[in-house]
Amino acid sequence: MTDTHQTYTLSKKELTLREKVGQLFMPAVFINDTEEEVQKMERLIKEYHVGSICFFHSRASAATNFEGKKKVVHNAKSYDRLKELIAQYQKAAEIPLLVAIDAEWGLAMRIENTPQFPYAITLGALNGGENLVYQVGQHIGWDCRAAGIQWNLAPVVDINNNPENPVIGYRSFGENKEKVLAKSEAFIRGMKSTGTLNSIKHFPGHGDTATDSHLGLPVIDKSMEELMENELYPFQKLIEKGVDSVMVGHLSLPQLDAENPSTTSSKIITDLLRKQMGFEGVIISDALNMHAVSKKYPQKGKLEQAAFEAGMDVLCFSENVKEGIEEILGNASEERIQESFKRIWTIKYNVFADNSQPEEFNTNSPSKLNREIAENSITELIKDVSAVNQIKSSSFLNVSVDFGKKNTFSEQISSNFGSKTIDLNDALSADNKNMVLGIFPPAVKPKDHFGFDEDTLAIIHKCLVEKNCLIYLFGNPYVLDLLGLKPTSNVVVVYQDFPEFQDVAFDHFIGKIKAKGMLPIQLKTKFYEQL
Repeated sequence: MTDTHQTYTLSKKELTLREKVGQLFMPAVFINDTEEEVQKMERLIKEYHVGSICFFHSRASAATNFEGKKKVVHNAKSYDRLKELIAQYQKAAEIPLLVAIDAEWGLAMRIENTPQFPYAITLGALNGGENLVYQVGQHIGWDCRAAGIQWNLAPVVDINNNPENPVIGYRSFGENKEKVLAKSEAFIRGMKSTGTLNSIKHFPGHGDTATDSHLGLPVIDKSMEELMENELYPFQKLIEKGVDSVMVGHLSLPQLDAENPSTTSSKIITDLLRKQMGFEGVIISDALNMHAVSKKYPQKGKLEQAAFEAGMDVLCFSENVKEGIEEILGNASEERIQESFKRIWTIKYNVFADNSQPEEFNTNSPSKLNREIAENSITELIKDVSAVNQIKSSSFLNVSVDFGKKNTFSEQISSNFGSKTIDLNDALSADNKNMVLGIFPPAVKPKDHFGFDEDTLAIIHKCLVEKNCLIYLFGNPYVLDLLGLKPTSNVVVVYQDFPEFQDVAFDHFIGKIKAKGMLPIQLKTKFYEQL
């Protein structure tokens, strides 16, 4: 497998100061753009010497459609289109572009019909398992390189210690700082073995917030001592081990800077991250179109200039490249511009000038790896073993709450036990008190109760009161807080609805495998003793 951009070489000519500022900009590009929009981006790259681009699915995707009002149109050929666009944009660039993407759980985060790996919260359920996380990072790195992408803006190293968090949650390895650190480090090593750049995010820690920074500015009102003890811990340790870049999130930390969000705070970017924590690499902004900061700077280019002045090196998802360049040239010293340019040029040189062979790719298929992760992450929250045994040793109701998703778990139960799959309403009216309930949440994010309607939740609550239920949850474990669980409720958390995870769930049900995982987060529901 080869990186299609190994043949590019950096310009040997001396760049002008304007060209150097252009290298600091990373506008967003979209797979489903019209030809007119593509040509506009080609002109922007060529005329303003843009240094990098970041791929998103479409202008209706979550990256730009924060309120969810636009319909996302799926494109079965988006991977082919991605490669075509990378070639076009590289051709437009006099200096090779660094191509970036958010591939936290694989290219599938942005691109249809590409390998998808488990969410970070699933990897967080592994009891150890750093070798499996390494393999995930390696697979994703190779998938990026094969497409022509050199920079994966991952992993998330936020410690998710707030069940109300609307945007991090399942993207975090969990609430334990040591486990977050160990799994982040393994993921990074896996990517590094393929030559793929990394970016740890969202500095200084987006885990303990109940606000989505796409929509508003989260406030984390903690002392420096508290931050160093928890939120900043994995960042500091990973910086000491060596990372390519740190992404700064859009956060308000009034104890550190009462006037500016982290995006435009020299106290947080320069004083804390650069000087106190000793990070010498590239500092990249979270998307500058996000409402947490974009609405505070209505004049085009002012946000880019303020972020740069605070210490930012790369301006991700800048929507005002031309104006941003002019503002930086008009306000920043040549010395300050040279500092940021040197950092981005160094990683760009390392990518395009490195002729060494990366570690040989592990040819295990994604399916095999996903199966192994499923076997090691499935988690039992069993309070009443005798109740579970009663279900398994007698006839029981085989109930599916799947919202149209493919439920092979219940199908296998039906085939092997002769227990026909039924829906909630039928289960509630049946005389049989024993029930296996497979739940497939409509959404992975907590917005609008993970997509559950009130009637469905009400029936689940009633079933838990009237029936002897064994729940298999194929989704975000925070869903458990919605289900009205009793002190004696019995739950198996499977985390993903991949076919491999459903097969493992069935093997667990029939006793073929034992649950080895540990819940990586705290729930508000106290129906069990925290493991």
